[in-house]
Amino acid sequence: MSLSVRPQRRVLVTKINRSQSFAGVNSSADRPFRNLSPFTPTVSRKTGSRVSRMFSMSHKSPPPKVPQPNRLDEVYEALKKGLTAYLEVHQLELEKLSTQIRESKRNSRLGFLHQLDKQVKSIERFLRRLEFHASKIDELYEAYCIQRRLRDGAHNMVKAYSTGSPGSREARESLAEASKGYKEYTENMCLLENELESQLGEFHIRMKGLAGFARLCAGDQYEIFMKYGRQRWKLRGRIEVNSKQVWDSEEMVFLPLVTEFLSIKVTELKSLANHVVVGNVSCETKDLFAALPQVVAVDINDLGTLKLSLEVTWNPFDKDDQPSAASSVNKASTVNKRFSTYNQSPPDTPSLREQAFYVSVHQAGLLRRHGQW
Repeated sequence: MSLSVRPQRRVLVTKINRSQSFAGVNSSADRPFRNLSPFTPTVSRKTGSRVSRMFSMSHKSPPPKVPQPNRLDEVYEALKKGLTAYLEVHQLELEKLSTQIRESKRNSRLGFLHQLDKQVKSIERFLRRLEFHASKIDELYEAYCIQRRLRDGAHNMVKAYSTGSPGSREARESLAEASKGYKEYTENMCLLENELESQLGEFHIRMKGLAGFARLCAGDQYEIFMKYGRQRWKLRGRIEVNSKQVWDSEEMVFLPLVTEFLSIKVTELKSLANHVVVGNVSCETKDLFAALPQVVAVDINDLGTLKLSLEVTWNPFDKDDQPSAASSVNKASTVNKRFSTYNQSPPDTPSLREQAFYVSVHQAGLLRRHGQW
């Protein structure tokens, strides 16, 4: 499924299951759009490193001076789709657990059932929290739409009074009142836009490596600089002889933004005074609101001979609003791990014959211990 892009920023993304092509766009606006097919990187992941967080300004960032209603509509629609997918994933997980409990009640130990019951309650709490979060976003968007309509009405009044004869006192007072209302509604829209932006959660980005087919050679060094609003991430890496890649940073957390695009710049480091910019692209981020992690591939240059592979996971709650439990179910690995745990068959309860055998063995041991065997 092709995704909408900003015309002048030229963004790119092709939606697929569990893997998504995240095409880059050159800064020049005269080049055609590019859609990528699913891409699987052949480079190996570097050793684990500490997750970095770049929350510059975070929720305390000042509201914008000019609202962007059209862009907000696009982000809201993508956000609603992501929240709906999140709810569906966890509801399916809840149904599977409930079925497992019903099938295991007749032939399971209490400890196993107790663990399943705890997981069910944890997911139920997470679902209620997620539903409340979605309703809060809907309320903010509805309030934003009301302020937008009031602002449009005030704008029409200002336009009407401006084109008329402003000679009378009543006309001047009406024009001043309409202008005051327009300014007030604009400020309200900016505040609501900023509040809605603080409810977008966070993007966990994991570096998977560069893939260049014949473009990458042993000993090459690259610098990748990502800019997302006021958030920055700079990392350097080199290509080893065995085609492995070593990077000084592997993970980053970005707060989603409404009006900003993710800018990626890749530079090949050849010497102290001779750096070659391989590519500079801008990427759409509203398509990253998904329930499961997505592997995206970014075209760095025009020919597509060098690609940047990233794994992006969206968490609907940010660091300051994490759920107490089940917060890790948004990870695909955790989901799969839990599913494998749920699918394990419970231990069988001993039959009456086995119980009688265990009792007789226990009694024989007691008699032998007291010398009465």
